[in-house]
Amino acid sequence: MPQRIVGVDVGGTFTDFLLLRDGHWRVHKVLSTPQDPARAVARGLEDLQVLNQVPVVHGSTVATNALLERRGARTALITTRGFEDILQIGRQARPSLYDLLQDKPPPLVEPALCFGAPERMDKDGRAVLPLAPQEARRVAGQVATAGIEAVAVSLLFSFRNPAHEDMLLELLEALSPRPFVSLSSRVLPEYREYERTSTVTVNAYVGPVIRQYVERLEAQVGRLGLRVMQSSGGSISARLAAQQPVRTILSGPAGGVVGAFWVAAQAGHPDVITFDMGGTSTDVSLCPGRVQETTASAIGGVPVSVPMIDIHTVGAGGGSIARVDAGGALGVGPESSGADPGPACYGKGTQATVTDANLLLGRLVPDHFLGGRMALYPERARVALASLAGQMGTDPVAAARGIVRVVNSNMERAVRAVSLERGFDPREFTLLAFGGAGPMHACELAHELRIPRVLVPAYPGILSAIGVAIADVVKDYSRTLLLRGDGLSSAALEEAFRPLEAQARWELAQEGFGDTRISLQRLLDVRYVGQSYELTVSYPTEAGDLFGPALARAFHEAHDRRFGYGDTTQRVEVVNARLKAVGLVEKPEPPVPSSARGATPPQPTATQPVAFENGSYSTVPVYKRDGLGAGTRLQGPALVVQMDATTVLPPGWEAEVDRWGNLLAQPTARA
Repeated sequence: MPQRIVGVDVGGTFTDFLLLRDGHWRVHKVLSTPQDPARAVARGLEDLQVLNQVPVVHGSTVATNALLERRGARTALITTRGFEDILQIGRQARPSLYDLLQDKPPPLVEPALCFGAPERMDKDGRAVLPLAPQEARRVAGQVATAGIEAVAVSLLFSFRNPAHEDMLLELLEALSPRPFVSLSSRVLPEYREYERTSTVTVNAYVGPVIRQYVERLEAQVGRLGLRVMQSSGGSISARLAAQQPVRTILSGPAGGVVGAFWVAAQAGHPDVITFDMGGTSTDVSLCPGRVQETTASAIGGVPVSVPMIDIHTVGAGGGSIARVDAGGALGVGPESSGADPGPACYGKGTQATVTDANLLLGRLVPDHFLGGRMALYPERARVALASLAGQMGTDPVAAARGIVRVVNSNMERAVRAVSLERGFDPREFTLLAFGGAGPMHACELAHELRIPRVLVPAYPGILSAIGVAIADVVKDYSRTLLLRGDGLSSAALEEAFRPLEAQARWELAQEGFGDTRISLQRLLDVRYVGQSYELTVSYPTEAGDLFGPALARAFHEAHDRRFGYGDTTQRVEVVNARLKAVGLVEKPEPPVPSSARGATPPQPTATQPVAFENGSYSTVPVYKRDGLGAGTRLQGPALVVQMDATTVLPPGWEAEVDRWGNLLAQPTARA
């Protein structure tokens, strides 16, 4: 790791910074600028006095927002003739089976911009119908007159033979003006034409947006190097991110999981549920001793099949807007007030949000918000909550309590989705809470789910920026095999992995990683013969001649955990070979607090009235986080304030600062 580096996470409300300089840590936050996120990044680097002086690793939601808000480029799709309607037909799957009124999200490419090329490869990559040069020129000409900014090319079985896609690429890149061109054989060379086409279409759709953003960011802050966090938990060069932006769709949340797992492993809690509650959304991920990945995600109803950390997101954040629906029920989110106008207590907004509710209930200390750099306006929060309470027929405090209960319920369902619904018992995990709002809600959430402990890291509000800064360099490769029976052998798989590993070593060497700093992880997508979808398992490296039985056993166990059963009498099939190549980055030493053992108990810096479950206010102590040494013990109820977050310790809970500066909270014995 360079002696100086900045990790940046651009969120919907705040942009977070971690400056690592010669072993010292410095954290910072500024309000995001949604219309031009690069402005907030440049402003924060100027505040830290490191603009154009240190390398920057960057996590962002720019690609995510462009996809969710449908603000991408006007895009065309070229596919094999006869498959022009592939994005409209999809898998004919209904998101809600019994909802007769559901609206299917419109495809990213309108039907008039889907063009068919008269060509055909068979399943082995042989040209059944060669693409004639004049036909390729005709299709490129149709694209040229369509007024598009980007082109996705996804031909049938191009993952076996990309020759026809390469022919179209040469013609499309010669057009003027030159569009952003994305080939499925380069973005996702895998089996399943719909998912492959959807993924490459997303890449093309957000490509011009990300390319312009990266260029603007490099011009302002990238003089000494700019890297971008990708969804699978590692960074890639800004150049590759501009070419394959689909790999950055969950860039910011992925950084949070990487940082959270690193902190938890150091503290001796490798089995964690990460709980990242920011201003706009809450992201949760279950890590059973490792960071879990998936290749079957959907963002805004659009399938995206590149590797990404398995993260479940709900629209529940500090800025989530509370409302009363037509039936009189209280709802919270997914709409958010964002950074501008923000919650009512920020001084501009007028609608009641989760942050306003926490402020009215006393769970936020106005004088300590962002370390006192940003003013809060409690009266504006009370006015907004009074308006909502009038619709509910109650008082502002009851309305605020209702908001907290509803948003906690939304987040509880998210945790259940990644744990109980996938065969994991949350009582066997630690809840690691971070994000600006996470530590305020974590203990209540853990109580409802019977999670035995909550870990709040030393810098919870900027943990995503920490994860971005310390992330390894990661490159993902894949190849479709479809091997079963006699064809499924260790020799056949060795032959498949050999070129992938050679490519990985060469590309990582170009980025300065020698053999001793490269880790290669082999993975296999496996299913029962006749199944439609597969599970990813690790390659059984020590199996030797018993490779087949070892692989089958690993798959049976994975299937049993995921679905509750495994059929050992069924044959298995390997669909894809996957390689995760990691350039190992040296991790920094976290700042360690001084020991407080044997010292006098910590003294609160203030007291504040706080309303908990019964709705009545009681005076609780307020502690400053940087004044709590290792070994310090606190009894709830209490508030712990710091620049980037506030931790709420409810009645019946106690906490201790561990040797790494983390706050470990758990119910008292009598609770």
